[in-house]
Amino acid sequence: MKVLVTGAAGFIGYHVSSYLLENGYEVIGYDNLNSYYDVTLKKARLVNLEKISKTKKSKFYFFKENLENFEKLNDIFSNYQPKRVIHLAAQAGVRYSVENPYTYVQSNVVGFLNILECCKNHNIEHLVYASSSSVYGGNTKLPFSEMDSVDHPVSIYAATKKSNELMAHTYSHLFNLPATGVRFFTVYGPWGRPDMALFLFTKAIVENKPIRIFNNGKMIRDFTYISDIVQSLVKITNKIPTKNDQFDHLNPNPAKSWAPHLIFNIGNSKPVQLMNYILAIEEILGKKAIKNYVEMQPEDVVATSADTSLLNEWIDYKPTTPIELGIRQFIRWYKDFYNV
Repeated sequence: MKVLVTGAAGFIGYHVSSYLLENGYEVIGYDNLNSYYDVTLKKARLVNLEKISKTKKSKFYFFKENLENFEKLNDIFSNYQPKRVIHLAAQAGVRYSVENPYTYVQSNVVGFLNILECCKNHNIEHLVYASSSSVYGGNTKLPFSEMDSVDHPVSIYAATKKSNELMAHTYSHLFNLPATGVRFFTVYGPWGRPDMALFLFTKAIVENKPIRIFNNGKMIRDFTYISDIVQSLVKITNKIPTKNDQFDHLNPNPAKSWAPHLIFNIGNSKPVQLMNYILAIEEILGKKAIKNYVEMQPEDVVATSADTSLLNEWIDYKPTTPIELGIRQFIRWYKDFYNV
């Protein structure tokens, strides 16, 4: 089967593409290799994907381009005819969106519209697209459920992700496009993003530099290991939603629809206090962090926690990797990749 993976040089996109190639899929990778974080890391991921492709004799094609380039995107759909699309490309980062809102709208909204148009025009069997736990915004009832309201985002990034969910549902309704949105909860692991907490903390501790701890450490996150994300995504991609004639229009369930569109949380469902997360990093590194405590940022939320009961019911899978194992795997990769 041919699968188009956007954001293939990104953290999650790399791991998804690796898994698909390892298991005999043809992968069409699409990524603009932007400089939001170290491009060298992105290129190293692509080199690895090429190696896996040759070793497993699985076909891997890569295109360096922006999502906003509809003509190029449409040509790829026409020429390579993927059956399914895993859309992970986006301008990432919550804090960065406060100062660069136009970048997010172009990539995450205009770019996503182009993905939807191509999926519609080329009869894609299933579009799986990345949303985010950030859509829950100012909600404080934990754990977050897909049946909760997501009408109060606290960052432009979150607003664009909610827009994606609304746009995808509309295309599912109008054009019978099967689509599934996935709300990721703080993904971490080997080959992770340099702007994420685990990478930032590990790098700083190794280099004897201070780490910034927001909200004076009173943060809680549902850290989710990358292999759990990949397993969930592949299982979701291979289970295509259908129309639901039993949908109750008088009492609409936000997680479901009459159209072939679904939304799922993907989280570990075991939220961890940030200070305990840092403690685990210190223990595995065998080194204490120099800690700088700073105030809460307006675009941040205090806590996240995923209710994954709908995910479990749909694909019979539940993320379970403990942070001690996940952090150890990341640090092993970090030391090897950076020769420290």
